[in-house]
Amino acid sequence: MSEQPLPVIGITTYSRNEAGEFYLPGAYIDAVQLAGGIPVLLPPNQPAPAQLLAILDGLIFSGGGDIDPQLYNEAYHPSVYLVDAERDAFELALAKAAIAARIPVLGICRGMQLLSVASGASLITHVPDVYGETVNHRLDHPRRPITHPVQVQPHSRLASILGETELTVVSWHHQAVKAVPDGWTAIAQAEDGLVEALEHQHHPWMLAVQWHPELSPEDPAHQRLFQALVEAAGEKVRGGG
Repeated sequence: MSEQPLPVIGITTYSRNEAGEFYLPGAYIDAVQLAGGIPVLLPPNQPAPAQLLAILDGLIFSGGGDIDPQLYNEAYHPSVYLVDAERDAFELALAKAAIAARIPVLGICRGMQLLSVASGASLITHVPDVYGETVNHRLDHPRRPITHPVQVQPHSRLASILGETELTVVSWHHQAVKAVPDGWTAIAQAEDGLVEALEHQHHPWMLAVQWHPELSPEDPAHQRLFQALVEAAGEKVRGGG
């Protein structure tokens, strides 16, 4: 009896650095491997994004720089940084294809924003301008992550995966979803009311979180998110997806 092949999980990479190299923090790779998946990096220079779905069993849209505000009909803000047209175009095309497909998808930080824009929603270009600083979602000078609590809707898929409805998250963003996009449900919030997680209403397995679960490797609740993605991808491998 042959062993079942491990699910292949595609992870979008960051933009090119100054040396022209695509890169991705290793924590994403570690989390997928720990969950039993095979991580495959997807740099944003692919000519046919939708075709990638044929060779993947699951997909993660990773964090990174800001999405160009022109793509969601908002004005430029001086805090916007690391905009990359190549990455925006690639990931928006890939996201739209993934929404139309049945491949399990997890969006993380920028990934949640990207999936929202692909669904026709707009973003808040700078969170403190709208929500103030009751909750810090990122520290500046220099930019670095911060932790804060998040409340998860008790009857959501996310709560079932995490095994709890309140958890401390590692947050590293200054932009966020402005309004819940059509076809999605808000399933978690920060104490200031900012939307922290979304679940697609019609897709078989598509979740997005505004925080960085890969930066909490010692917390079993956060790792369960990657385990659930890999398990869903495994069902696809076995022909159940």
